[in-house]
Amino acid sequence: MRAFFNGVLKINKVMQAIAGVFLTFIILLTTVDVITRLAGYPVPGAVEIIAMCGGIVIGFTVPITSWMKGHIAVDFVLNTLSEKVRNTVDIVTRCVGIAMFLLISWNSFKIGTGFLEGKEVSGTLEIPLYPVAYALGACFFMLSVVLLCDIFKIVGGNHE
Repeated sequence: MRAFFNGVLKINKVMQAIAGVFLTFIILLTTVDVITRLAGYPVPGAVEIIAMCGGIVIGFTVPITSWMKGHIAVDFVLNTLSEKVRNTVDIVTRCVGIAMFLLISWNSFKIGTGFLEGKEVSGTLEIPLYPVAYALGACFFMLSVVLLCDIFKIVGGNHE
């Protein structure tokens, strides 16, 4: 099980690094666009590139954030309950999350396939949209795997 957890963590860290590269690109492109806009020569398509990259940044960081428990948790009610009840609630919420994010992942791949078959592109630069939809589908699938790991940790007694 430890090898599985380590593999999931490595994938999450690679996704985090990819998000970091895209975020750096967003910062650089925004800076260049602002400077060149002052000179009267804005970067064509900068807004659509930044929007697409922003989706990648957010999608690729959600699984590692969930892994590290970086999301806000309002659990003052759960803290009054016994550990067994808390664990049961955690398992149920993780199962609901897995089902929901698997559906979102599946739908993202379906949308990506529609984009691919319809040759959908962005408005200004005509960048194909399907890679972004596929990437986000992979991110939501990875989030489901992270939630599955949480369930294994809860059952194994290694949950925080």
